[in-house]
Formats: sequence, structure tokens, C-alpha cells
Amino acid sequence: MFQITYSDRFKKHYKKLTAQEKEQFKRKLRIFVSNPYHPSLRTKRIQGTDMLFEFSVNMDIRVVWYYEADTLVAFIDIGHHDLLKKY
Repeated sequence: MFQITYSDRFKKHYKKLTAQEKEQFKRKLRIFVSNPYHPSLRTKRIQGTDMLFEFSVNMDIRVVWYYEADTLVAFIDIGHHDLLKKY
């Protein structure tokens, strides 16, 4: 099981999601904490980075994260697929 920390950026962008997107995120979060590489998450390393990963909430929404420690993960951003251009 993983513990999650949330950046201020993540919190700010999470508030902008629709109620439906927030519910989808919560369902995926339950999967993530037990298995970050579950096939439904489509987890992958962000191209051109060594430590950043992404997983899919739905076909458009992505969560950007990294490992802080063996059982600690930091969620640094959430948003539409084009947010990956920042990383």
C-alpha cells in the first residue's frame, strides 16, 4: 500500500475538475494505492524524464506523480492530457 502526498498545484487543479471527473479520480485512486501499475491506469514514465510518471483517470485526465520513498508517492499535477507538455 502506498501513502500519497498532494502538491499545491495538484490541489488547485483538482478543484477545477467536474464532479464526474473527481469521482473517476477517486475510483482510480483506490486502484492506485494497491497497485500503481494496474492495467486500467495505463501507468507509464513521462518521456524525457527519469522520475516522473503518469496514470490515466479517463481518456483525457492524467495524474503526474513520482516516488518520494518506497511507500510514499507525490501527486504533483492533475488535468487534461495536454498538461503533460509541461513536463
